Amino acid sequence: MNTDTNMIMRYCPPNITFTEIWVEHGVPKCFMDTISSTIIFLYLLIFGSIQLWMYRKYGTEVNASTLPKSKLYNLQKFLLYFVPFLSILRIILQATILDDGTIYGYMILTTVLTVIAYSYSVYILRVERHQLLPSVPPHGHGLVLLGFWTLTFVVENFVFVNIGKLEWWFHLNSLTDQIEMALFVLRYVSNLLIFALGLRAPGIAGNLDHDYRELNNALATQPRYYYRRQEDNSSTWANLWYKVKVLAPFLWPKSDFLLQLRVIFCFLLLMSGRVINLFVPIYNKKIVDSVSFAPITFRWDIVLIYVAFKFLQGGGTGGMGLLNNLRSFLWIRIQQYTTREVEVELFRHLHSLSLRWHLGRKTGEVLRVMDRGTDSINNLLNYILFQILPTIIDIVIAIVFFVSAFNKWFGLIVFTTMILYIIATIAVTEWRTKFQRRMNLADNAQKARSVDSLLNFETVKYYGAETYEVASYRKAILDFQVQEWKSMITLNILNTLQNIIVCGGLLSGSLLCLHMVVANEGLTIGDYVLFSSYIIQLYVPLNWFGTYYRAIQKNFVDMENMFELLREEQEVIDAPGAGLLEVKHGQVEFSNVSFGYSPEKLVLRNVSFVVPAGKTIALVGPSGAGKSTIMRLLFRFYDVDQGAIVIDGQNVKTVTQESLRSIIGVVPQDTVLFNNTIMYNIQYGRICAPEVDIIAAAKHADIHDRILTFQNGYETQVGERGLRLSGGEKQRVAIARTILKAPNIVLLDEATSALDTQAERNIQAALNKVCAGRTTIIIAHRLSTIIHADEILVLKEGEIVERGKHEELISHGGVYHAMWQAQLQNGQENNKDEDSSTHEGNAVLSLY
Repeated sequence: MNTDTNMIMRYCPPNITFTEIWVEHGVPKCFMDTISSTIIFLYLLIFGSIQLWMYRKYGTEVNASTLPKSKLYNLQKFLLYFVPFLSILRIILQATILDDGTIYGYMILTTVLTVIAYSYSVYILRVERHQLLPSVPPHGHGLVLLGFWTLTFVVENFVFVNIGKLEWWFHLNSLTDQIEMALFVLRYVSNLLIFALGLRAPGIAGNLDHDYRELNNALATQPRYYYRRQEDNSSTWANLWYKVKVLAPFLWPKSDFLLQLRVIFCFLLLMSGRVINLFVPIYNKKIVDSVSFAPITFRWDIVLIYVAFKFLQGGGTGGMGLLNNLRSFLWIRIQQYTTREVEVELFRHLHSLSLRWHLGRKTGEVLRVMDRGTDSINNLLNYILFQILPTIIDIVIAIVFFVSAFNKWFGLIVFTTMILYIIATIAVTEWRTKFQRRMNLADNAQKARSVDSLLNFETVKYYGAETYEVASYRKAILDFQVQEWKSMITLNILNTLQNIIVCGGLLSGSLLCLHMVVANEGLTIGDYVLFSSYIIQLYVPLNWFGTYYRAIQKNFVDMENMFELLREEQEVIDAPGAGLLEVKHGQVEFSNVSFGYSPEKLVLRNVSFVVPAGKTIALVGPSGAGKSTIMRLLFRFYDVDQGAIVIDGQNVKTVTQESLRSIIGVVPQDTVLFNNTIMYNIQYGRICAPEVDIIAAAKHADIHDRILTFQNGYETQVGERGLRLSGGEKQRVAIARTILKAPNIVLLDEATSALDTQAERNIQAALNKVCAGRTTIIIAHRLSTIIHADEILVLKEGEIVERGKHEELISHGGVYHAMWQAQLQNGQENNKDEDSSTHEGNAVLSLY
């Protein structure tokens, strides 16, 4: 009979029933393992099956070539197989060397459910990797797997509730405890890594750009951050490792030893504050106990220590304490270092981007992105390092303290409240992230609208569109306020939920503590004061935890556009080992050059010509023929698609861009000046040039006398983009700037297009002197300005259709001859108009 009884397998160990949830200040393993494994299994079975049904119905296979080859993905799969292996190993060890070799029913059930659940998760993982739903490219794993991995990791942490219970293995009193502890550590680390890798999603093909290449090609001419937005519902923690990797060089002052010492000292102050936060309520309890029990004594020493700690701590959260103020003071230099390095690097990166990107940018939006991005980095550091991290440390210290000084119930109350609070905060904040993103986009649009309107104020006034611009700006503000309202109302919902959780924890803990004081169960009135003061002190930063987390989310959102800017790749880069351009003579050669701004349409087709050293060549032709494109290619604003551009036998792709552009001077058709003085704008041609050279260049450009008529002379401010100067004055400043640079190669892009006839003649003589002995390429519409050219190239639809000197081309009767005749006819008509105006003016004067 006894033998038959022993053959019957028990579900739970002796003296423990499944209905007993709390036994001897802990949760039995039988109950905890059964409930946790069942919940996790049912969750994955139900929601995982729904997800697989969606993939079977709507999913499409992903091109295998786009899948990332990642060692982290292999590690992820290994860990998903390793955890159920540990469960099986536990059963084997239980049957062989642990305890009395008895295997209980809950162990078998837990092992079976674990093996099935983890194997099922591997299958779902493979489906997510190889299939794509008909929506936007994924930014990581689906919610089902993320929820599964989160639950498994949370369950591992619930084990710490039983840290003092003898049934569990934490005491390491036997070989069984030691093996169980080793298995627990392996299981805990594995689930932690699985959770972290789940956020990283190494097996998912990033944004699957390859499968969306058609969309990207259609938008290739636009700046990337205009169309590669984060999705509304994607977590801001996505691509966290990339963000940390980008920011890391700016966070640690590696070149300044004193700043490094400041960082270390700031963290020491931070840790000291955590210890003081514990001793403040303890000494408050000592003061109460000193006047609650006989003999009552005046303990001024305890009061002095208590006040000293409060002085160091500040108003409960360290907001005004000496330690926090000292830490804030020391951190200023570190914060300035980070801001400076980020802003300089971002500014350098923007200047390194191609002309194609800058032609498509919106200046107002770029400036807004830069401002928000750099501000968010400092805020992010402050929130994480000095708000979130101390709060988490305080929570851990509080749980350990309440468990050891009071009992496990108090630790459970604090732990449960914190977990519920944090989960609710993260869940709701992740949900409302999309509203913050939409508000940022509306804010960008509002600022871009205002800057764009103000920059083009002349056009607005030309067309009397002030009312339209104001109405458009009002609409942009209204759009922003709609998104702002949604963001703020969801914030109120989150605050209410947090308040309910915090007050619930405070109520349950206060009732329990007061009950034990009244029932004389080992606690004194001083202990109640300790509990109430400590828990309130703990809940104050916890209340701010939600604010800090939301601020972190907001800062991550604010940084997203900045990261998109930093991810913009340079279209034109120096080749590895590129050397300096050595100019001996200055000969320029285009050899079978073909180029197009987009693959569909070529701007230049097999263009070949040579500009001998010291000679002048002119490019003429209708608009869109490719004249300005030749100038941009020579400056290497773009790289040619086919062919080569050679200067003195050196391909421009093999030399540094800086050395190439340093030997070329240009007078552009549309001159844009810095909002600075005339002196500054001319000196920009050669930054180190003395004033005498600047004045000489201005004289050569026939602008010196005009400058002296201004009230402030050379210190006259030219205004935004030089709008305080006339078109001719701006162009002459540009000519003076080029003359000051004294380049080996000169490019004149309609250099006298904005000048009257007399000024053109004056400057033409100066330009002839500047270009003398220098290789010169002239782009011109006025054919009269290039008669002296050594060779004239006539372009039409990206091809050279005629070439030769002026006299030769006139005699051919081709395209150039037609252009010359058309300009002569226009010139005669203009002269008639001028004569008519002169006669009308004389008639009017004769009346007086």
